[in-house]
Amino acid sequence: MEEAGYKPKEIENIKNDLKHFESVRKEIQLASGDWVDLKQYEPAMRHLIDSYIAAEESEKVSAFDDFSLVELLVKDGKGALDKLPDNIKKNKEAMAETIENNLRKVIIEESPTNPIYYEKMSVLLDELIKLRNEETAEYEKYLEEIVKLAVKVKKPETSKEYPSNINTQAKRALYDNLDKDEPLTIAMDSAVINGKYDDWEGTLSKEKHLKNKVVKPVLEEYKKPEKLDPIFEVIKQQKEYK
Repeated sequence: MEEAGYKPKEIENIKNDLKHFESVRKEIQLASGDWVDLKQYEPAMRHLIDSYIAAEESEKVSAFDDFSLVELLVKDGKGALDKLPDNIKKNKEAMAETIENNLRKVIIEESPTNPIYYEKMSVLLDELIKLRNEETAEYEKYLEEIVKLAVKVKKPETSKEYPSNINTQAKRALYDNLDKDEPLTIAMDSAVINGKYDDWEGTLSKEKHLKNKVVKPVLEEYKKPEKLDPIFEVIKQQKEYK
């Protein structure tokens, strides 16, 4: 920068501005839930680094390198909030909005796997936001409730609403979206597992077979043929049925 004509004081000011705006950028990304999950790229990135780059052991600067805010809330409870940037941590309003935005993002992303369940989670989040905005709840109590909601969002299996037989993610999704009909859920889960073709998703003929020859007869047997299209979309989202 000196060779480009900048004076020492100007260089220092530019570097300070750079640090400031980079910090603001990270805070905004975290507060809005607008980040890229790099975990899916880690194996390839690690291979490239190991193969072509020599470097000293890196220093860990943030827990958010490994976990999202919602994951940290589930893992550490309110202790996760100590890991937030100072400018957010020192502002109750900013902290609350950061948590809410991150929870909303997860709810939206997970909604296709179980629309009924995550719609309920969205309503619960709206209620907590309303309570906070109306200042009818103590802030510590609000934090306790928002942490509980984070656990429900990330770990539906912790809910006590499901019968003991409804013990997988796929069964829970079927159960919620089939009017909590346990016999139908068990029958549908078994039919899909035993009736699907290998690598069926994305192959039109195999999808038609599963939908019309496997799913539809079960729904007709239990007098719920109107559920065919929505429940098939739910089935397509379940990793257990891939």
